[in-house]
Amino acid sequence: MKPIDRREFLGAAAGAAALGAAAVALEPQRQDVGGSSAAEELVPAPPKVVLGATGITMTRLGLGTGVHGSNRQSDQTRLGFVKLVELMRHAYDRGIRFFDLADMYGTHIYFREALKQMDRSKLAILTKMWWRYDGPETQTSLPERRQMARTSVERYRHELATDRLDVVLLHCLMKGDWDRQMGPYMEVVNDEKAKGRIGAVGCSCHSIEAMRTAAASPWVDVMLARINMRGGAEAKMDGTREEIEAVLREARRNGKAILGMKIFGEGSLADKREACIEYAQGSGLLDAMTIGFHEPNQIDDVLRLLAKYPARALV
Repeated sequence: MKPIDRREFLGAAAGAAALGAAAVALEPQRQDVGGSSAAEELVPAPPKVVLGATGITMTRLGLGTGVHGSNRQSDQTRLGFVKLVELMRHAYDRGIRFFDLADMYGTHIYFREALKQMDRSKLAILTKMWWRYDGPETQTSLPERRQMARTSVERYRHELATDRLDVVLLHCLMKGDWDRQMGPYMEVVNDEKAKGRIGAVGCSCHSIEAMRTAAASPWVDVMLARINMRGGAEAKMDGTREEIEAVLREARRNGKAILGMKIFGEGSLADKREACIEYAQGSGLLDAMTIGFHEPNQIDDVLRLLAKYPARALV
């Protein structure tokens, strides 16, 4: 056996150290929620809630991924793949277990990567079906639209590498008669729900007429509604604050679970974020809320505010 040369030994040791350092740099630096460091203690995990009558457990705060979302892009995807995946993992490390995705945002494949380092059994994954790509109703038959819906749900599960979608919403409903227009899609997601591949169904609403229909519809388990302390179109809401609150109170009386969005008015109220969180937490209308973050420190800031203003009991 050749004697070990001291120079060779030191060179090999240095190389191994360099490789080890590179591996550490590539491995995401994750912190356990509730860790012992002083900095960690300043960022409390969000409380967990059960989403209405669905039986689905999620956190009071969800990570939204669709700020200025359209054409399968959003502010979040424009951060780039690495930064968005890191943002998702940061949310998870801070205790967030509710992730708000959509086909229209193009965020499924980003979350699939983040999911590799998460416990799927502890998550609530929400996504939304963008049915407008299927073409005008006058140019497609009912069987065609049903097949498009089935294919979409199957694709979502594949893109997310999961057998079950916790919540699937019909995305961006604006007409008061959407419950007639969306019949083929409602049938398909209902069938998937009966088979256990979807946990709950519902819609995201972008007009007060659509909200009123959702509040009364027996089909709807979950409503995603635009609500914040300001109200009005300038704050990205579908009516005055009083009008929206009245519709959501009716929805609650009808057993709907309600998720709030546009809590900061899509950024227009960001300078009043503490007052926005105080309002959302004190409204008694929301089971949970979703906020589109751009940076990890924004998540931490809102988590501190949630702890400062505990949620009022639901009306």
